[in-house]
Order: sequence, then C-alpha cells, then structure tokens
Amino acid sequence: MDISLVIPLLNEEESLTELTEWIERVMTEHKFSYEVIFIDDGSTDQSLSIIKTLSKNNAAIKGLSFRRNYGKSAALNEGFRLSKGDVVITMDSDLQDSPEEIPELFKMIKTDGYDIVSGWKKKRFDPISKTIPTKLYNWATRRLTGIKLHDFNCGLKAYKSEVVKSINVYGEMHRYIPVLAKWQGFSKIGEKVVLHQARKYGETKFGLERFIRGPLDLLSIMFVSKFSKRPMHFFGSLGILSFLAGFIITVWLISEKFYARFVDSYEGRDIIEKPLFFIALLMLMIGVVLFLAGFIGELISKITDSKSTSVIKERININ
Repeated sequence: MDISLVIPLLNEEESLTELTEWIERVMTEHKFSYEVIFIDDGSTDQSLSIIKTLSKNNAAIKGLSFRRNYGKSAALNEGFRLSKGDVVITMDSDLQDSPEEIPELFKMIKTDGYDIVSGWKKKRFDPISKTIPTKLYNWATRRLTGIKLHDFNCGLKAYKSEVVKSINVYGEMHRYIPVLAKWQGFSKIGEKVVLHQARKYGETKFGLERFIRGPLDLLSIMFVSKFSKRPMHFFGSLGILSFLAGFIITVWLISEKFYARFVDSYEGRDIIEKPLFFIALLMLMIGVVLFLAGFIGELISKITDSKSTSVIKERININ
C-alpha cells in the first residue's frame, strides 16, 4: 500500500464528507493505493455515524472511535499503530489542510528520501491568539532541539512507515513528533510550504490550556528522551553531588572542631549546635533519596511496557 492517511477528529461532522470526496479525487487522479483512518476522539456529534456511512461506500475508509476524548496525541498513536502504508500522512479534518499536497509529500518521502516532511503554513488564517503562541513555541523548539522547522504544530506531515512505528506519542506530544523521531535516529527531516485555508465549519479547538502545556511538553520530551532509559544517570548524578557536598561540609565541621580543641585549646560550640551541621545532614539525606530514586527508576524502566491506555469504543473496516 502506498499511503495511509491518519486523520484525528473531534466534532467535525460538517467537513467529513467533503474532505473524504476531496481525498478520493486526489488519490484516484494519482493512482495511489491508500487507506484513510479516521480517529474519532470522543465526538458528541454525528461524526461517527458519518464515518460509518462513508466506509460502506469505500472500503479504503476506516474508522476508530474512542469512548471519550483522549486528545490528539492518543488519536495519532492509535492511527500510527494501525497504518499499513509505506508512507503515513497526517492531516486535520477541518478542511484547513489541503489533500492536494499529498502527492508532493509522498514524492519527498519515497523519491527524495526524507524520513519526515513537515508542512509549513507560511500564510495562516488563524486568529492572533493562536498564531503568536505558535510562533513562540516554534522558536523555542528550534533553539532547544536544533531541528530547523518553521511550523512544528502543522497537522499536515508525512512519515516513512518505520518512523511512526518507532515512536510512542502521548500526552500533548503530537506537535513535537519530529523531536521524538530525531532522538530515535531519524534525522533527515524536511519541510514543505503548504496551503492553509480558513476554517470552513465549526470552531478552533485551540485553547488557553495549550499555551500553558506547550513549554511543559517540550521540557518533558527533552527530559524523557534523554533519561527515560537511564534515570540513574540523572538522579544518581544529582544524588552523588548532594551527598558529596554534605560529606565535605561534615568533614569540615569535624576538622574545625578538632582544630579548635587540640590546637587552639578552645571548646567552642558543639557541632550539632551549628546551622551548617543541619544543612550537611539535609544534603546527605537528599543525596541518598535521589540515588534511591534513580535506582527505582531503573527498575521501572526495565519492567514498564509502553502501551496505549485509550479505550476504543468501535472499529470500522479494521480487522
């Protein structure tokens, strides 16, 4: 199979039929073998019913419905797991992403050899409340990761099949999939300017909570990607530094006490009466706790199976 289209959606009943017809027209024109996997992320409108109707008319249309809203990352993760195409393309369901971009994205993956091609909506029709945070996140992500993309949040992306099979997307990490892929060794990441259309139906799902979660998600990715397989390197290192600092302070206090008693013949205050003693004791304890945290993290990383916790309500044309 040439292409798997993975399309997450939430309450997009108005656009699904038009989007499907557009995709079918493009695929037929370019003679692609394909599948379209709609992931209904707990819609409360008629989206699921429409997907069922569309799937009866075209066997390439498949669907999966969550029992509740798990978020775009969970939807993409399930779609990636089910995909069978050589190239996996993601796009939004609100008609703001154009299916006319599919042939060129496919070519860049299959012919030009890119691992990932990310769309860049150079001219956007989103409200300013969305464009300004997006530009800020893109700038911060470029600086922190070294990946030279202008639009990490663009829903229109293309991947080699092995890329999506090698990553686990969770939380709100969908906007940082190129970062996850790069840390899995897929470093040939390209970009294509794509057409962005004004929303035709419904309302944007972008809210204030995404403005808050964005930086936290990026920091989480950087931490987990670096230390998830070796937590002792992080916690153990901090623990050793803290323990050594506490030990050095303790040695200093004991040496000072001995010097005062046997050299200066001066008793002075007892060690336990000095505030520095309690600081040293606290640092020793923190060092031990951090070291144990690293040890427990190592055990958890060995026994934890990274699997999806999304509860699926219904499958359509999916065996």
